[in-house]
Amino acid sequence: MGILYIVPTPVGNMEDMTFRAVRILKEVDLVLAEDTRTSGILLKHYEIKNALMSHHKFNEHGTSAGIVNRLLAGENVALISDAGTPGISDPGFYLVREAVRAGVEVQCLPGATAFVPALVSSGLPCDRFAFEGFLPQKKGRQTKLQSLKDEERTMIFYESPFRLVKTLQQFAEVYGGDRQVSVCREISKVHEESVRGSLTEVIAHFQEKAPKGEIVIILAGNETKLSN
Repeated sequence: MGILYIVPTPVGNMEDMTFRAVRILKEVDLVLAEDTRTSGILLKHYEIKNALMSHHKFNEHGTSAGIVNRLLAGENVALISDAGTPGISDPGFYLVREAVRAGVEVQCLPGATAFVPALVSSGLPCDRFAFEGFLPQKKGRQTKLQSLKDEERTMIFYESPFRLVKTLQQFAEVYGGDRQVSVCREISKVHEESVRGSLTEVIAHFQEKAPKGEIVIILAGNETKLSN
């Protein structure tokens, strides 16, 4: 029986790839990629010439059964996403679940995940946190925001630069403009930046300077509730 490897890839800087990740990607029988064009650049950089197959949220329900069969037949397979660790706001959960159900060994390599450096460098408590990923864009969005009103832990959100200001404004409306926040963008890239302060201050910053790149929002928990 083969092994399913979950392999993190750099979120920015190519040097963040681990030696083990490169070795595994060279040794497996098949590499599953969220976008073969994006991953092709990474694989070419590290001279990885293995077979590459598309595996993303639009086809994973149709392709997972065949992949599990290949694993059961003895092939080793690696899953990568466009950036970071598969399964964290990226395809991966469904395939892992099906492999586990079939008795296939699943190994997840340690490696890059965008929210970890954003959280640790935020200056906000990182011993306990709630990862929320992307908020619902429309239906259920306000309900979700209200449900987190009493959350005591530091909260982590992913957001696009185009919706950042609107999302921060919604946070301010629900949690108050004084709530502390850190917005980290372009993690491990040349123009990496963290903007920290109250929601009011950070909103003003990005209203004046339009954000670009991948965004991670680190929002303080409800400290008022903690002090009661």
